[in-house]
Order: sequence, then structure tokens, then C-alpha cells
Amino acid sequence: MVIAAWAAPAGAASPKCEAMRDWLVRGGGPASGLVVVDEERGTICTRAPNRLRSLASNMKLFTTAAALARLGPEHRIPTRLYTDGWVSLDGVVHGSLYLRGGGDPALGSPAFYGRFLGGLGTNLFALKAQVRAAGIERVTGRLYADDTIFDRLRGVADSGYGTSPYIGPLSGLAFNSGYRDARASGFASDPARTAAAALARSLRGAGIVLRAGVSLRATPPDSQLVAEVRSPSVERLAEATNVPSNNFYAETLIKLLGARFGGAGTTAAGTAVVERFARSVGTSVQAADGSGLTRGNRARPWDVVRLLSSMHVDDAADEFIQGLPLTSVEGTVDGRMEGSAAAGRCRTKTGTLTGVSALSGYCFNRSGRVMIFSILMASVRDLGLAHREQDRIAALVASY
Repeated sequence: MVIAAWAAPAGAASPKCEAMRDWLVRGGGPASGLVVVDEERGTICTRAPNRLRSLASNMKLFTTAAALARLGPEHRIPTRLYTDGWVSLDGVVHGSLYLRGGGDPALGSPAFYGRFLGGLGTNLFALKAQVRAAGIERVTGRLYADDTIFDRLRGVADSGYGTSPYIGPLSGLAFNSGYRDARASGFASDPARTAAAALARSLRGAGIVLRAGVSLRATPPDSQLVAEVRSPSVERLAEATNVPSNNFYAETLIKLLGARFGGAGTTAAGTAVVERFARSVGTSVQAADGSGLTRGNRARPWDVVRLLSSMHVDDAADEFIQGLPLTSVEGTVDGRMEGSAAAGRCRTKTGTLTGVSALSGYCFNRSGRVMIFSILMASVRDLGLAHREQDRIAALVASY
């Protein structure tokens, strides 16, 4: 099926389509839009499919699709420890150490990511064993934190680029999702310093003598690699972004896309990369950030469906689709659609802002049909009602 050939069905809408349109308006008001397609047979139902609407967390579909396509599902993001000095035979580093962030959203302590992120994370303290294995016992200089892969804006437009209650402070050298401790008792004022201080304590605990205090400094060009840890695969990071709708992961990934493919580790550079990616697969999006918190993230229901269709045949199709939460089972759709035809048969992404509610994804029906749909509700007054009507639409989509 050529995506561009999809069009609204000719003639009067079917009773099922009329029902979906009615539920859409009841849940989200007359400004809402809908597209439902059968991947093989074409369009099933539409309502106002070409009107731009705020995406809310449906923006994460575009962010994670671009990350999988551009970085690759198996890519793992490095965090590296360098020295600008030399190591003598007695185990002394004559110089300083530099902890250089690579834009890994999962970097943290096992105590934090074991408690809050289901055990998925990058263990910063694994650097300690590598330092010991290198025979290092003392460092004459100090430990510096290098977060220069990203800018130092801590948030997105929604919060005036400052730290938001909905996203921990962004950093090229983030630690524990921007929290100041493993209990998530509050946000760190400077995530890179927090990461370096945690590593310094770990090294001293292993008996390595290190000058007190940490500071910020870019890694000198001729520095030597001492140790390295790598993130979980981008496939797993995308899943960790979409299943619980993790804003921090989404915003870090979009800055990483900017750093790697857009010339700067900024939200603006990352959104430009995502917009180019969307155009390359036959769709479009107006991207303001990676997570959807900013209302300026806008697209049409057709855009979302075309993105999902393109990812269904992409090399990273399995990783993308399986990384979306399964209806009734997990993440933001845990408990939704239970007892309906959609239960356990649809992979979807939710989206919520004040007055906005979205649900888009795939249903893999018992009939063998692959259905793709996007519901963008734009004037929601009762979120519970919006969810109920979305669930009714998804159940009908899954029953074709």
C-alpha cells in the first residue's frame, strides 16, 4: 500500500465509522480528529484528518522513531573517563580526570534505577572497577565533569527552558534522571557536578586518592581514555521512553539527535533532525521539543498514521512497535480496554495536556488485519470521558 494513495472512503460512512466519529466528538469536542486505516486495504474512517492539533506525548512517537532510525536500535551511548596526564609505574596519575557525558539518559546508580526505572540503567560506578584494573591508586589533580555535548538549558519551552516539575534538569552528563540523590528527594542544581561528585566518592571508597572537590571543564583534546560505560541499547531506551511516557528520556534523546546529526546538542537542533526524518518517511510534524510538553508540538492525524505506517515496514519495525505499551497490560494503558477486543492486541501511545488527549497506535486483529489509527482530541473537558471514548474506538478498530 502506497501511503500517499490513502484517502477518505468514498460515499457515506459506515455505521462503525459513524460510531467512532460520534465517540470522538463526545470525548474530545468538535475540534478533534481521527484517522483509521487498514494497512492492506486502505482508509476505514476519518474525521477532520488534516487539521493541525497539539500532540501532547504522541510527540514521543516521532522522537523515538527518529532515534531508532538515525542512531540504530543497537547503539549504546558512551560515558567516558579520561585523563590529561600520564600514569607512572607506582599507579599515580600525574594530571586530572575528566568524566565526559555522552548524553545518556539512563546514567545513574543501581539504587536509583532499580527503584524507579525497573532496573534499566547505566551504572556510573562500574567505572571504578576499570580504574582499579588500570592500576591507578592516586590522582594528583581533580575530577572534572564535562557536559559539553549539550547546552546547559535545563528544560524546554513549556517551562521557559528551566527545570520543570515534569522533567528533571537536562544535561549532557545527567545522573539519576536529574535528581540529587537515589531517593529522588529533589532535583540537582547541576546534574554534571552531581555525577562527578558521586563518582569521586565511589573512587575514594575504593581507596583511590583524589583531590577534594569537583568542577566543570571540557576534556582536553589529547586526553587518554581510562574507562567507559555504555547505556542500554537505543531500542530499550525508546521503550523506556514510550511505555511510561518518560519526558526526561525523550528530551535527552532529542538533544542527542541534535548533537549527533544537527550540529548542536540543543532542543532546537534535535527538533530539526526529527522534522527532517519525518519528511523523509512521507509525513510531517511541527516539533517544539521531544516529549510533547510544549503545545507547539503539532501534527495532523494523517501525519501520525503515516509515521506509524512507515515504521511498520522500517528496519527497526519490531523494536519500535514492541516498544509501545500493550493495551490493558503495561505503562500508560495498563488497565485500559480490559475485556474488549483491543485488550492485549494493540500497541499504542497516549498523550495528555490540559484540554488535550491523544491515543495512536497499531491493532493486530484476530482477522489478521493490521490496523493503524490516530485519535487527537483537542477540546477535552473530562479526561476520564475522553479515555473511555478512545477505548471504545480502539476496541472497534480491533474488531475489524
